Amino acid sequence: MIKIDFPEPDFKVIKEGEKTLIFDRLRKRYVILTPEEWVRQNVLQYLFKIKNYPPALTAIEREIYLGEMKKRFDIVVYNREMNPWMLIECKEMNVPLSQQTLEQVVRYNMVIPAKYLVITNGTNTFCCTYEQETHQWRFLEELPDYE
Repeated sequence: MIKIDFPEPDFKVIKEGEKTLIFDRLRKRYVILTPEEWVRQNVLQYLFKIKNYPPALTAIEREIYLGEMKKRFDIVVYNREMNPWMLIECKEMNVPLSQQTLEQVVRYNMVIPAKYLVITNGTNTFCCTYEQETHQWRFLEELPDYE
């Protein structure tokens, strides 16, 4: 498991009627602040501020198709050649990470073949990469530096 110390949050949060909204800097708009969105926004801030991943090479909440099923990935970080480099699946903090969570991101990886797969609920984070030589997934002790 990887320990992530999130940076001090500097989010813009507003109330609109009964809804709480958070400003998403990548989408350049306010989105509903769900527990999963809170994790996603904190993970993004960590990637940008602590790990120095490039925001311009990061995509969030885009549709993909798994066969005929329409899904949405949480975060994809691209390398400088615009190939998927890291695929991140976020869950809300009270959702335990499980084999099922890992299988979800592995299925997404069939459509978006990334070098690194990450699952996180904001408290627990796992990152793995597929080793071609051994044909096995290897779990890392920390998120990789951006290449």
